[in-house]
Amino acid sequence: MLGTEAPRDILIVDRKAEYPAETDVDKVMWVAMPRKTVSMTSLSVDVSTGIDAENAERIPSPSIGRRLFALASWLTTPLLPDDYLELVDPLWSSRGLRGRVEAVRPETGDAVTLVIRPGPGWNGHQAGQYVPVGVDVDGVRHWRTYSLTSAPEHPDGCITVTVKVVPGGGVSPYLAHRIRAGTVLRLGPAQGRFVLPRPLVSRLLFLTAGSGITPVMGMLRSLAARGEMPDAVLVHCAPTADDVIFGAELRGLAVRFPSLRLYERHTRVDAGDPHRGRLTMAQLSIICPDHAEREVWACGPRAMLDDAEAHWRHAGIAGRLHVERFHPVRPAVVSGGGAGGGGRVRFVGSGREADADGGTPLLTVGEAAGVLMPSGCRMGICHSCVTPLVSGRVRDLRTGREHGDEGELIQTCVSAAAGDVEIDL
Repeated sequence: MLGTEAPRDILIVDRKAEYPAETDVDKVMWVAMPRKTVSMTSLSVDVSTGIDAENAERIPSPSIGRRLFALASWLTTPLLPDDYLELVDPLWSSRGLRGRVEAVRPETGDAVTLVIRPGPGWNGHQAGQYVPVGVDVDGVRHWRTYSLTSAPEHPDGCITVTVKVVPGGGVSPYLAHRIRAGTVLRLGPAQGRFVLPRPLVSRLLFLTAGSGITPVMGMLRSLAARGEMPDAVLVHCAPTADDVIFGAELRGLAVRFPSLRLYERHTRVDAGDPHRGRLTMAQLSIICPDHAEREVWACGPRAMLDDAEAHWRHAGIAGRLHVERFHPVRPAVVSGGGAGGGGRVRFVGSGREADADGGTPLLTVGEAAGVLMPSGCRMGICHSCVTPLVSGRVRDLRTGREHGDEGELIQTCVSAAAGDVEIDL
């Protein structure tokens, strides 16, 4: 109940703010709770210890919202108000950000776009960023990260992610072929620094291939929504014209904005044609002669990005190249066993064991062994996969550096076994 006095059968519990000394506490609303263990904000009190409410400190409640939530929690015990809110609308849950799939739109034969309405906790995004998505597949929750393909200026408040099927993958086939409108997903906050600068530079080059178009599509849609398309060149590679994700929309944008020039390279058509096949940086000089003078945003397969980084670095203008990788950079794999070359991996918590080479992430090794592995971006950015190292040493797949101290938190998605390893999972 709510009142100005505290009866003997309740204990006042709730304090998160300091009040001026002159506050008349007898005129401040109190939060009343039944005599039991009560935990609110950062304070937990066990009333069974014999604390007498009559002698308890009177604590002013700093928030009407928290007072009402406390009352609701008391009335709904043993459940919480959140349990009832989820029955009305899962997006209202305060236990984590969620989003509801509003529509599933096919893009190509192996790619779909999910239109998602995020819950009230969504704080927006910048064009080019990605979002962690949690999805339950056959009773197991998996986390993946997907580029946001919608413009921040999307009028209905929905966001979109576009998923391309990874053959043999555990999540992308589910999202592409099995998910239905109405499904509720877990979401994380938007992340990433692959974004356009403010103020916008005058000349841009977008270099993409395959699903690498997804973050750039968010940028192009944002520029179009603001009506400020600068001098921009988009070079995009795909096996055929039908395999170009957002193909019709990209071609429509190039017609709508004369300042946007689109060059499509279809790698599986007329393979003998010098203008077809895998794009090389030498060919880029023909397609876009002034590419060295432009700010560049590149996203696509590892080989293409490696070539681009080497090209811009050799030209002494690496600072103009902005790269988004869907997979971490991996140095040469150390072959054989022993130090640096893989070993036996023991997952202490689950009792599982598996052999691993020196180039396979421990995350992949654990999943193949049936261990429930926490994960997120799977490329060493979000740190959702960190777990304590019990013994042994690991190798960072991005840098090749070996490290390992007992209790050290390692990122399993970018760490490989450098000898026998034990991790706390």
